[in-house]
Amino acid sequence: MQNKTGDLWFSEALQQWYKVCKRELPWRETRDPYRIWISEIILQQTRVEQGLPYYHRFIEAFEDVHALAKAREDEVLTYWQGLGYYSRARNLHTTAKTVSSELKGRFPDSYAALLKLKGVGPYTASAIASFCYGLPHAVVDGNVFRVLSRVFEVDDAINTSSGQRYFTTLANSLIDPNHPDLHNQAIMEFGALQCTPKSPDCPVCPIRERCAAFAKGRVDQLPIKEKKVKIKKRALHYFSVEDAQLKHLIIKRPNTGLWSGLYEFPSIELELGALMSEAVVTDLFGAVKEWAVINVDPLIHKLSHQELYVYVYRVQLDTIHSTGVERDAIQDYPLSALMQKLLKRLNFYYL
Repeated sequence: MQNKTGDLWFSEALQQWYKVCKRELPWRETRDPYRIWISEIILQQTRVEQGLPYYHRFIEAFEDVHALAKAREDEVLTYWQGLGYYSRARNLHTTAKTVSSELKGRFPDSYAALLKLKGVGPYTASAIASFCYGLPHAVVDGNVFRVLSRVFEVDDAINTSSGQRYFTTLANSLIDPNHPDLHNQAIMEFGALQCTPKSPDCPVCPIRERCAAFAKGRVDQLPIKEKKVKIKKRALHYFSVEDAQLKHLIIKRPNTGLWSGLYEFPSIELELGALMSEAVVTDLFGAVKEWAVINVDPLIHKLSHQELYVYVYRVQLDTIHSTGVERDAIQDYPLSALMQKLLKRLNFYYL
């Protein structure tokens, strides 16, 4: 480790860069823990450019923690729709209820207490602690991993427990104890804009003279990740079920597992390459007037560790016995990104 506690050259250089180059973002204009918490949860798996409109819509719909606590889960999921990782939205809702009722609307003001909130891990707790309360806890996200691994030439893999522990220790040893909020904002912004994953702007980097990776020509080799897990391939078959009154059948997924609690067309999973049969369709829906495949070639939908091959079928019934939904009302339900693809990209609902 090339830097020692108390040696602030790294933090000071980043802060000077940040004051000139930072983006103007709404959550940087407040110390309100509610708004900072919302922004950090949204940005956990989302780029700033994509997350910004979601942040504005979310704050407009739920102006404070009490408003979010009072909302229905389906309403929260609808506003979250498109961000993915829906467990984040459910945890957000649960924590809002805890803060609103048990904590009288006041967020904890210590790192340890923040960690007790559902869905709040070390990164989010550090962000709230430093941005809202000025506590010296370093944030460690993908941008921070990248900057530290290059500047200090760290070969530990960032996706291993031991590597993450090392980077967390290093990050905390470098933080400016007098300005932890500025330090954390600066290092994340530096990674997002300057020390980018590909084609970092090394020629104008303010710390390149002290960057070990730049000196040794290793910038494109760091950070290091262990080999990814094998991608699982699955074949999913969805059914657009419509009755004579033009009502459509959608169902709510279980509250656990993939896309938990979201709404979608009925579906089944078959082995890759297996063909749909009339026996399967009638077993699922009883007597059908007509059924046909909509897409002969599968729609491919990729998740972090899965690749889904998706087929869609139109099924016509005389009557949908369970509650049917008007065509235009389907989009009012919280839907997965895949379900939105089925509605929009295949164009059979013209939404």
